[in-house]
Amino acid sequence: MGARAVAREAATPADDGRTSVADFDVLVLGAGSGGYACALRAAQLGLSVGLVERDRVGGTCLHVGCIPTKALLHAAEVADSAREADKVGVLARLDGVDMAGVNAYKDGVVSRLFKGLTGLVRSRGITVIEGEGRMTGPTSVTVGDRTVTGEHLVLASGSYSRTLPGVEVDGERVLTSEHALSLDRVPASVVVLGGGVIGCEFASVWRSFGAEVTILEALPRLVPSEDEACSKALERAFRKRGIGFHTGTRVEGVTATDDGVAVTVEGGGVHEAELLLVAVGRGPHTDGLGYAEQGIELDRGFVVTDERLRTSVPHVYAVGDIVPGLQLAHRGFQQGLFVAEQIAGLDPRPIDESAIPRVTYSHPEVASVGLTEEQARAQHGDAVATVTYDLGGNGKSQILGTQGFVKLVSLVDGPVLGCHLVGDRVGELIGEAQLIYGWEAHADDVAPLVHAHPTQNEALGEAHLALAGKPLHAHS
Repeated sequence: MGARAVAREAATPADDGRTSVADFDVLVLGAGSGGYACALRAAQLGLSVGLVERDRVGGTCLHVGCIPTKALLHAAEVADSAREADKVGVLARLDGVDMAGVNAYKDGVVSRLFKGLTGLVRSRGITVIEGEGRMTGPTSVTVGDRTVTGEHLVLASGSYSRTLPGVEVDGERVLTSEHALSLDRVPASVVVLGGGVIGCEFASVWRSFGAEVTILEALPRLVPSEDEACSKALERAFRKRGIGFHTGTRVEGVTATDDGVAVTVEGGGVHEAELLLVAVGRGPHTDGLGYAEQGIELDRGFVVTDERLRTSVPHVYAVGDIVPGLQLAHRGFQQGLFVAEQIAGLDPRPIDESAIPRVTYSHPEVASVGLTEEQARAQHGDAVATVTYDLGGNGKSQILGTQGFVKLVSLVDGPVLGCHLVGDRVGELIGEAQLIYGWEAHADDVAPLVHAHPTQNEALGEAHLALAGKPLHAHS
């Protein structure tokens, strides 16, 4: 029996008494990472798919998130390389940053990926319905004056940039990340409100481009969801780069000045700059979409699901940033694949949230998977062991001129519980770390693996050698 037949058999007649034939086997509301991944996989499995999107296929990640920000970060890396070329004997200099050229490069990357994605969606026979969609029935969505139905409905409406009370975004002096991506100049100075992933990445870009940057973070440290050792390492690196930051600092209000903005913090301190970037996280885009009216259970705007991503309404699923947890494109992507396979009757294994890799693409990068040391000790107490391998002993890292480390958290004589990395380009190492964590590998399982020399990847091998009690290029 084919996947389409499985879906039809499960849904017609449905548990809720539906007997009418739907327009699609799967109707997806939102074409971001989670939505389009679900649509592509469902079509691949032989299901008919409708994909509703109010803007452009690819969503936040492709157009105003992951891809354009990483393009800016690469341009920033090139600027740093030019500025520091004499350190490796290359005669070059940085004459300035042409933001028109940077934006053209960034937009070109996005355009090429968008063209490829739309072609892929078209080739799979997916029906794209353009316009603002609203849930108007148990598995139906209304777009303008048209209502479409699905045997199964997947909610993938994404997220928006949050702000704070007393901080009014105007798109000119007070910006969100979306505004920052289209900035036509390098600001002389910026205050970044929020020291999480988005805030640290933009702070890194602007500092590389020559701006004066100050980060204000309410929590006790930068990238507060990461292992404390990673936060301290990033703070040291930022301090060395001249990026100012104040942790444990709450903002009370923002006022306009002749030259920009004045940001008032608790205790009466004032920070002035040309621009303020508000990077305090993203909220779920669920308000006004008819979810609650159709019986979808919400918690502070997020859609409540079970481990199989089913909502409180039969045949309705949710994926991506509207589901509580890490708001990462690759998480939404994987959830989309999972739901498509679930609908098709393949019984996929639920996603292990702690196995989802996390990367902050600043200079230096921070990458991690699994539990932090604090989380591991809270669960396992004194049965936790840690080891840290300094990148100072890694040949490729010395060639690149980067500092940092690989920190492993494990059970004593047990599996690796977490892997945490700091250093330029370490985001490229997180794939192996994810495999080690996902397979519940012990240090002795990884230590015999051969890592190519000279690569930064060797640092993972060295760390596991040390954890196994046989360090090579590290002190025992």
